[in-house]
Amino acid sequence: MAWRLAAHHLSERLPAGSHVEAARFGLQDSAPRDALLGMHARIESCAPDAWQDPRLIQTYSPRAAVYLLPLEDFGVFTIGRLPLDPAARREIERAAEDVCRELNGREVRGSPKAGRRGACASGRIAVRWTTSAVYVREVPQPEADFDEAHNELCRRHIHAFGPTTPGAFAWWAGLPLPDARQVWTRLARELLPVDFCGQQAWILAEDESSLQSPPLPDVRLLVAPDLRLLGQDRAGRFVGPGLKRHTPAQDSFHPNGVLADGRVVGAWGRRGGRVRVKVAGRLPARTRQAIEAEALSFPVTDASVDIVES
Repeated sequence: MAWRLAAHHLSERLPAGSHVEAARFGLQDSAPRDALLGMHARIESCAPDAWQDPRLIQTYSPRAAVYLLPLEDFGVFTIGRLPLDPAARREIERAAEDVCRELNGREVRGSPKAGRRGACASGRIAVRWTTSAVYVREVPQPEADFDEAHNELCRRHIHAFGPTTPGAFAWWAGLPLPDARQVWTRLARELLPVDFCGQQAWILAEDESSLQSPPLPDVRLLVAPDLRLLGQDRAGRFVGPGLKRHTPAQDSFHPNGVLADGRVVGAWGRRGGRVRVKVAGRLPARTRQAIEAEALSFPVTDASVDIVES
């Protein structure tokens, strides 16, 4: 778990302005400005408008959530998740053509119909989510090699979520399991099998040495999507579906996690600039001060924090 946090720059922050590197694996923006707060946890001095950096782009993920991505990698996250079956690809391309015809060169307020959000895998559709409205526009399709886009997406997943499996990659990428396995096989020489709590999994071979002694973060306020790094499937090991609770403090208003010394010690939620933290038991003074400093540094208007210890 420490390795995953380090791979996502959640152990040691990147320099200010490193928005592209912070979004290298995609930042989910399903709750108001989760992507911005996820970026804040990864870089120094994150400004409120960092999500609007022209080097970044938004589109829908395989699960119809808005994701913030590096513009230069748009092909990896779109072309790279197209199905390998030509007939299935043609269906997505037809849906994308329908959406683009409706847009007619305009940026239109309102998300595509639920059945057409999958057309974003074509690489022809981008969105702009302001937290109050979604705007959709057509963009030039990335010039990405089909096979290499899939290979690179798989490498990103293994580096970001390793130790991992083809099944976890399939879910994350939105690919059919047979497709994920085929792409995985193409990378076999780059992978190293490991025993992960009694289950076979894989890492990138080049990550072996750094995985053995990754740094642990001091304190981070993780948005809910980043809690998947701690294991979200039924076994609690791999990224996957579901909403695993990592602490009894989590609830509908406090879905996010407080990480201290490598473990989840509480949960937090936000309404506007007011951040409310719930923790079980008493916190050391140093940890409490660090949590307060993290919350007060959020790139939101009039940030304040309340910490409730039970």
